[in-house]
Amino acid sequence: MGLEAAEEHLRHVEKDVLIPKIMREKARERCSEQVQDFTKCCKDSGILMVVKCRKENSALKECLTAHYNDPAFYEECKMEYLKEREEFRKTGIPTKKRLQKLPTSM
Repeated sequence: MGLEAAEEHLRHVEKDVLIPKIMREKARERCSEQVQDFTKCCKDSGILMVVKCRKENSALKECLTAHYNDPAFYEECKMEYLKEREEFRKTGIPTKKRLQKLPTSM
């Protein structure tokens, strides 16, 4: 079964949990500058972060939301998920475990 056929058979958990999880991870990578700014602001502001970091929080939300609402980004993440699922069905090894098992030094 090709990826196109597999796509029609996405389970509820895949559409609503697993693909959005990939989207969140990738969006955080793509918004890393905003993530860093917000994190730094929170560390520097302590208990006042809610008040002091509004600008950084808004910038981060704006960046993440732009990705979440982008149909092309969703498609990209869905294809990545389908490739991982296909690979898992062939090997029985989840991607994260497969990547961890690669030797880091020879």
